[in-house]
Amino acid sequence: MINLAKKDIAHTLGKFIVTSMGVGMLLGIVLIMIGVYRGMIIDAQVLLDDLKIDLWVVQENTLGPFAEPSRLHEDLKNTIKVTEGVAKSEGLTFQNLQLPLDGNEVRVFAVGFDPFGDISPIDSTKIVAGRGLERDHYEMVVTDNTGFKVGDKVPLGRDVYSVVGVTHGTVSSGGDPLVYVSLKDAQALQFLYSNARTRNDRERGINALNSHMINAVVATVKEGYNVDAVADTIRTWKHKSVYTATEEKTLLTKNLIKMASKQIGMFTVILVVVSTIIIALIIYTMTLEKMKEISIMKLIGLPNSMIIKMIVQETMLMGVLVFMFANIFAHLIYSKFPKRVVLETPDALVLFVVVILASILASFVAVRKVMKANPAEAIGG
Repeated sequence: MINLAKKDIAHTLGKFIVTSMGVGMLLGIVLIMIGVYRGMIIDAQVLLDDLKIDLWVVQENTLGPFAEPSRLHEDLKNTIKVTEGVAKSEGLTFQNLQLPLDGNEVRVFAVGFDPFGDISPIDSTKIVAGRGLERDHYEMVVTDNTGFKVGDKVPLGRDVYSVVGVTHGTVSSGGDPLVYVSLKDAQALQFLYSNARTRNDRERGINALNSHMINAVVATVKEGYNVDAVADTIRTWKHKSVYTATEEKTLLTKNLIKMASKQIGMFTVILVVVSTIIIALIIYTMTLEKMKEISIMKLIGLPNSMIIKMIVQETMLMGVLVFMFANIFAHLIYSKFPKRVVLETPDALVLFVVVILASILASFVAVRKVMKANPAEAIGG
């Protein structure tokens, strides 16, 4: 039996392929947007995974240090360390900075820690050049996508820092490159004011010279102790908010990117609906162009089922081509984005199912037109 869909597509092959490519680019953007969301999830966990700690201690009644501001006295880390069940503890600071590079500014997320402490946020396996921090002052480790390299001098605040190491794949929960400085330098950058501001505050009777502050204390729990129990002890007796590693991941992956995920979801739905409408319009237009031929086929006794089969096959084939072009387009451009984009096979398979269902739905418009076609129209043209 003659395959009507094959013959019809061959007749309008150029239009069919160009349309599939255009809709495929739209759905390729859908894959990219899903990949952006996946990338945000991974970015939010990079720093947490590198630290390998059990507890986050932050200012009372806050969701800090990433969701809300948090300030603690540095010596709290010593108090936490002697708490029963705690193995190690360290103080950390976090702040956004703009680093000058070739006349431009590079936005980074700076992590301050004690280079001689028990807990380091730098995963040594991710250092691709140079080394980690070995001094209390004026050294910096940067991420490779900042554009800095080992040996570069970076003016920051009142001082100049030397880049001593470069890491790969280290980003903040917001996707900004991570840089690492000593805790003392980070405290000076975040908590000390300029000389003019210090003199002004002194005249007002304000002492603004205390920089012994941190944003969070992180801790590991001894083997055999329950993490939640140790967290409850600190929460009760030290009057601080305490989050386990799992709870902190939840705060970052669900609370901080919740609104972004909703926006991505909305755009994804809109693009899928638009793609479905485009496919429906193209198939409907192609059907209108051959209504006379369809009327002739009906007149000579060709059943409706065969004509409907032709339209559904054309629509399904367009859906498959659209999906193929979407994957090709997404894989060609995803690496060009400034932040992490993760394309996963399960997401592509779900999109394939959505595209096929959308194609079937789109074919109903043309099928309805075919069902109403009058064979008498074939006579008298």
